[in-house]
Amino acid sequence: MKKIIGLLIIMNLTYSCKENQKKETKQKETVEINNPTNKIGLSSDIKWEQMNPARGDKSPLAGTIWGNRKTEVPTGYIGKFVDGFSSPPHIHNVTYRAIVMKGLIHNDDPEAENMWMPTGSFWTQPAGEIHITSAKGEGTMAYIEIDKGPYLVKPMTESFDNGERPINIDASNIVWLDYTQTNWISTNNKSKISFLWKNTEGIRGIFVKLPKNFKGTINSKGTIFYGVIIEGNANYQMPNTDSATNLDAGSYFESTGNSIHEISTTKESLVYIRTNEKIEIK
Repeated sequence: MKKIIGLLIIMNLTYSCKENQKKETKQKETVEINNPTNKIGLSSDIKWEQMNPARGDKSPLAGTIWGNRKTEVPTGYIGKFVDGFSSPPHIHNVTYRAIVMKGLIHNDDPEAENMWMPTGSFWTQPAGEIHITSAKGEGTMAYIEIDKGPYLVKPMTESFDNGERPINIDASNIVWLDYTQTNWISTNNKSKISFLWKNTEGIRGIFVKLPKNFKGTINSKGTIFYGVIIEGNANYQMPNTDSATNLDAGSYFESTGNSIHEISTTKESLVYIRTNEKIEIK
């Protein structure tokens, strides 16, 4: 009788193992994406143009990453400033968000003391509010994003109050969450995340800090997904390929719908993500 019971236990364990293997296989199958929409863009392909041609060589340069800042669509672009640049007081017709990518940037009321924000700092500039922007350092750059264009510079005589208030967050004041504090990161994954903003349409901006020697994926179901390399670099592998492309600061990756972004790093890297759904870092 004991032999029969022992045999039944072994059979049950064998069956259970086989079922678990089936489940694991099924799970692996479900993460495969049919007709992936993944795309990448390289910083070396950015086309630069002067934002204010009247200032000549001292004019900031603008390079669009996605969208079109001259039309009514949402847009992400990079602003590049010469060392010592300082704008006259002015306003914009639309609100923008920005992240320092390189160098130091000051953005505030014309009478405010300089508050130099380093790489990884985040600020917002409400439409209609008078301000100046200054830059310090060679090749200073910022990622700039609008929800709707066109993005225009106007004189301070046309200022107005749209009810919003500016935000200036130094990189040292960014609040980071790890896998013990958010279920957006898988257990024991050393990545970190910071939630920057969310609008009424459910679109949000997120910082993701990938550790040195990271090798994993950022999974998304969002119909909107843009990932911009702010600092560092990421080796990005397109679906159904064996080779990876190195994305440096200013490069980006995007997708629509279910997507898996396979990424590895050789040093700590900062990625800004704009999306309308939860992401999973695995």
